[in-house]
Amino acid sequence: MVCALGASVCFGTATVLQAMAARAAGASGTSGGAAGAATLLLRALRQWRYLAGLALDGVGFLLQIAALRSLPIYVVGAALAASLAVTAVVASWLIHVRLSRVEWGAVGVVCAGLALLALSSGAEGDRTGSAALKYAMLGIAVAVLLLGLAGGRLPDRGRALALGLGAGFGFGVVEVAVRLIEDLDPVGLLTNPATYALLVGGGAAFLLLTTALQRGSVTTATAGLVVGETIGPALVGVVWLGDRTREGLTWLAVVGFAVAVAGALALARFGEAPAAERETGATRPSRA
Repeated sequence: MVCALGASVCFGTATVLQAMAARAAGASGTSGGAAGAATLLLRALRQWRYLAGLALDGVGFLLQIAALRSLPIYVVGAALAASLAVTAVVASWLIHVRLSRVEWGAVGVVCAGLALLALSSGAEGDRTGSAALKYAMLGIAVAVLLLGLAGGRLPDRGRALALGLGAGFGFGVVEVAVRLIEDLDPVGLLTNPATYALLVGGGAAFLLLTTALQRGSVTTATAGLVVGETIGPALVGVVWLGDRTREGLTWLAVVGFAVAVAGALALARFGEAPAAERETGATRPSRA
């Protein structure tokens, strides 16, 4: 649980640091299109905040893997969704983004949901997963990748939600695939379909999320992401991998999961690095 919460803190803080670096990099102005995005990225990479954010992302991913090896997927998924609460709190502190009373309440709701999950969750399931499940995860990862490649052709209406859900499914594949990789020696990794599901699913999820944030509503895309990366993987963990709760506390785990995810959805506008334009009138720069 410490690793799961640590991953949430790392991801949430990294988002704000990268936002600060991107705003500073774009302060002098950049040209539009791919050239402008490349210039913005190079400027951001010269700033310690952006590099610190990347380092935190790396540490968060390692903590996520450690958590998935010892906790039910539904707990880890809810904790990762809680990174939105971390982003909101850190943004209010570092870049003075004002949170409404409802948003502060949502932060408290997320914390309450995680506390209920911590009290009720059992150990990870003891099932290793069938070959069919591994290939199914690879198939879903490929489908998410195809959706990402076709993202620009989707109709404007519903595009952000569809891409956000697809990104959530991709990150969900990563969560499940970590549990399906039992053998860490090179031969075992290369012959395990879950390894390729993890790589394809993660890459496709980033592609979809980037497209969704660039071409649609951040709030809508993030809401789809939260739903996609929590509910599906949680069901896979319970039904096929044997994830369970403590004896007699299933109801508490269900309530905690629902409360944590609902709180994260209420903070969906923090799915992209938050900006202070609402308070200052500044323009949000494109994220590299």
